[in-house]
Amino acid sequence: MTNWELKNCCKHEQIVFIATIGVSIVVILSLWRTVLLTPFKLITVFLHETSHALACKLTCGHVEGIQVHADEGGVTQTRGGVYCVILPAGYLGSSLWGLVFILASTKLLTARIAAGCLILALFVVLFVAKNWLLRGLCIGFIIFLAIVWVLQELTHVRILRYAILFIGVMNSLFSVYDIYDDLISRRVNSSDAEKFAEICPCPCNGVAWGVIWGIISFTFLCGSMYIGLVILS
Repeated sequence: MTNWELKNCCKHEQIVFIATIGVSIVVILSLWRTVLLTPFKLITVFLHETSHALACKLTCGHVEGIQVHADEGGVTQTRGGVYCVILPAGYLGSSLWGLVFILASTKLLTARIAAGCLILALFVVLFVAKNWLLRGLCIGFIIFLAIVWVLQELTHVRILRYAILFIGVMNSLFSVYDIYDDLISRRVNSSDAEKFAEICPCPCNGVAWGVIWGIISFTFLCGSMYIGLVILS
């Protein structure tokens, strides 16, 4: 029976889960402006752009290419599809990826599946990438995940679950921060939220949509922590 009330919390695995998320958040925020996090930021941008591409394909559009730039920006070139679905898919998709990876990290089997799916996605993107930075990023992370996986299976360095969890937390935090940076601390008129405000019949401007998306993203992060504790109970 599912322990939604989290009775008898917290067991050892639950404590490790929460502690690892807490440590990940501290490390990410402490190293945010350093080059050490750049590869993880870029993989998060990749998943952001991938979310746009998936939304385009799901609404019968065509993806012409994906780019990830060294300044942590990215572009997904699409034709057709439902624009009001494609635009919010970037930010909200990043949050959803974060939730999926965090939950996948609760079990070794699901962590393996998540790592395998990410490697497959990176391999596919190699063929639609429009710049060498993205191609290099894909190759680099395929190698990184492969090494972590081999260490997991053949040695006592069992860090696959923690690597997947870190990527999940990074996606969740990056989504919230990116929304704040683009729409609240400084106004970027070309942001997804500003474009969405132009075509949405609702009276909200880009900042309002950014706040709404930010709340949803933060809710995803909190929800993933709660559901993770339930899974581990």
